[in-house]
Amino acid sequence: MDEVLVSMEGIYKTFPGVNALSDCKFELRSGEVHALVGENGAGKSTLMKVLAGVYTKDAGTIHYKGKEVDIPNPRAAQHLGISIIHQELNLMPHLTVAQNIFIGREAKSGLKFILDEKSINQKTQDLFEMMHLKLDPRVKVADLTVAKQQMVEIAKALSYNAEVLIMDEPTAALTEAEIDELFRLTRDLRSRGVGVVHISHRLEELKQISDRITVMRDGHYINTVLTKDAHIAQIVTMMVGRTSFESSPEVPETPSTDIVLEVKNLNRGSLIKDVSFQLKRGEILGFSGLVGAGRTEVARAIFGADSYDTGEIFIEGKKVVIKTPCDAVNHGIAYLSEDRKRYGLAVGMSVENNIILASFNKVRHFFGWVDGNKTRSIAEHFVSALSIKTPGLQQLAKNLSGGNQQKLVIGKWLARDTKVLIFDEPTRGIDVGAKSEIYRLLNDLARQGKAIIMISSELPEILRMSHRVVVMCEGQITGVLNHTEATQESIMKYATMRGGIVNDTAVTPAYAQN
Repeated sequence: MDEVLVSMEGIYKTFPGVNALSDCKFELRSGEVHALVGENGAGKSTLMKVLAGVYTKDAGTIHYKGKEVDIPNPRAAQHLGISIIHQELNLMPHLTVAQNIFIGREAKSGLKFILDEKSINQKTQDLFEMMHLKLDPRVKVADLTVAKQQMVEIAKALSYNAEVLIMDEPTAALTEAEIDELFRLTRDLRSRGVGVVHISHRLEELKQISDRITVMRDGHYINTVLTKDAHIAQIVTMMVGRTSFESSPEVPETPSTDIVLEVKNLNRGSLIKDVSFQLKRGEILGFSGLVGAGRTEVARAIFGADSYDTGEIFIEGKKVVIKTPCDAVNHGIAYLSEDRKRYGLAVGMSVENNIILASFNKVRHFFGWVDGNKTRSIAEHFVSALSIKTPGLQQLAKNLSGGNQQKLVIGKWLARDTKVLIFDEPTRGIDVGAKSEIYRLLNDLARQGKAIIMISSELPEILRMSHRVVVMCEGQITGVLNHTEATQESIMKYATMRGGIVNDTAVTPAYAQN
């Protein structure tokens, strides 16, 4: 582990409205497994996509084997010997393993336009033998498990003679046995001098596989430490150590003891595993977790946007059946998607029409025509109540700012008078001033007795707004914390913890914890 393969210094990358990377650095040596960690949005994947040519840097230098290089695209990175395996695997399911590995580089027969299947199958078999992997090159990728598909991606990278291999969340969808196999292969690559970048949010696995750990936060480089000298608590502190929001927490007064929504033993394949919780009147229940934790999947299942395998949902003590979003809305449940433009608004329609989208029954007469006076009255009320900044009710939704679009979605559901409001990333993509307005609005709704679920990737936001915090990891609830117990460190601990529900004093069902 001597030669420096990669050295990145002063890397900047900006997207519209977002400084994704600011003065970042990273170093990778030959024969090293270097873990890259940080919260959602810390910049880990962005930095590695710059190295892999997926993004071009705005400023900074990259040295590869001591020589400054420019990496304008993924092909240039592959030519240098740098390969990346994305979290979303990039394989063609209808092709065989061998065809996927050598696509674009296929051996041809004497007729030139006919593939030499025997040749690419043999080359693939040689790769697998080098990797000590038992896999048939002729099998279609669609018939493989996620773990085997991951091995195919690694084989494809090695077929380019990769000396740098970047793996983005490689264990996110794997079982324990499959992770062990992946780690065996990773150690084998390390022994042959390959430099491996291991991006992960599973802190407990870093001790098993990495030599060094680099921590990023909010698009900045924080520190690099030797794994053997590092403690999980130290890593967590570096990950979440940013200053919190400028004002003090705004958790409203104690909510009612009345239970509005109860979910029991909700399951959906590997995405949702035995999830149970209660939501009270006037409560803001925060849902926290890292990428792939299952928070949005739970929300969509409750709202009927996705089906679930087993489980029970109760509204004010009465068991309900929710198979579609229409069922959920009829039972008083609203879902405000993180992608408000795609799922929350009709951006080509007016402010007025968007507000009454979910409430047509209130404004429609017996013969089907819409009462314009009623729609205008309802829209005026919520534009005023929510302080939606618009030149008029006929302004198109697409012309509003992000914060006002979010308030418009909220107005739509308030016009419907729903009991349960599920906010998925309610402040994503809006500025600080608009965030404060959304926070004020959430508090006002809670004081009015609305039951609110708030899913957020921003820990300071979760801590600022929640009465209780439900923490998820890999489809399971791993912790339920009261506001007085919740800290950034405690949430991050549960967000990276495998297994079932954990409570420091007792192991109890999450829905029984008050």
